[in-house]
Amino acid sequence: MGAAAASGAVAALGRPGAALAAASAPRPRVKLGISTYSYWHFRDPKVPVEHVIDEASRLEVPGVDILHRQMDAEDAGYCNKLKRHAFLNGVDLIALSIHQDFVDPDPEYRKKQVEHTVHCLELAHQLGIPTIRLNSGRWNTIKSFDDLMAARGIEPLPEGITEEQGFDWCIESIEQCLKVAEKLGVVLALENHWGLGLTPEGVLKIVDAIKSPWLQVTADTGNFLEDPYDRLATNKPQLPGQPRTDAGQPKSDASQPKTPQGQTPTGTSQRPGPAGADRSTRPDRARWPAADSASARR
Repeated sequence: MGAAAASGAVAALGRPGAALAAASAPRPRVKLGISTYSYWHFRDPKVPVEHVIDEASRLEVPGVDILHRQMDAEDAGYCNKLKRHAFLNGVDLIALSIHQDFVDPDPEYRKKQVEHTVHCLELAHQLGIPTIRLNSGRWNTIKSFDDLMAARGIEPLPEGITEEQGFDWCIESIEQCLKVAEKLGVVLALENHWGLGLTPEGVLKIVDAIKSPWLQVTADTGNFLEDPYDRLATNKPQLPGQPRTDAGQPKSDASQPKTPQGQTPTGTSQRPGPAGADRSTRPDRARWPAADSASARR
């Protein structure tokens, strides 16, 4: 303990009730994080994860959510380097956001998506990250993301396929990842990210069917395009601790430029999330809202 800290501790002990007040002070309800996605927009040059960690430290933001596609490598040496860099800068690595798609009629394709998800669970474990962002997947009958947004995220079903089949494929695929998630201690967090997760009912249908403590929900406050407050409140009982907030101007395509490298994401600390975005009914649990610089994301 440093001299100043020790002096403060002694002074506190000398004041009646000071130590008790300090011990009983409520834990913070919200801990802010930044997504590396906010600094990189699927264009070259790729913004290094280390740069976002540096920026989070400079801004005194305690957490960073890593976009898997933004990682420069996946070997243990690189993961340990990121973990060390975050530690030395006083930043927690709070989530690994991955892309996968379980809504496909081809069982071989779904098998590869499960393998990819398992691989990402292993990466998260190596990085010391407690949760990965998971998608349900979507039908991909609308190829252009701009067109998908114009359709408010609603896609026509493929010919001869029912929505119920899509849910079955998604549930079956996630179930195949649960043993690894439990073994590694990494929570799968299903995001409302188009496809079957377009509505809170769709998200909860998957989570309630699986009923595993290793599958929870992460909320993207920009992806519920209609009635976002009510929809987030519907998901609230399942939310474990890492909402995503829309911290910038809406964009129709994630490939368009947003926050330039080296600048603060617009509204990161100023714009509050919707009601229900505290993600839990437990008063003693800290949350991680990871600021994302666009409301319409791939």
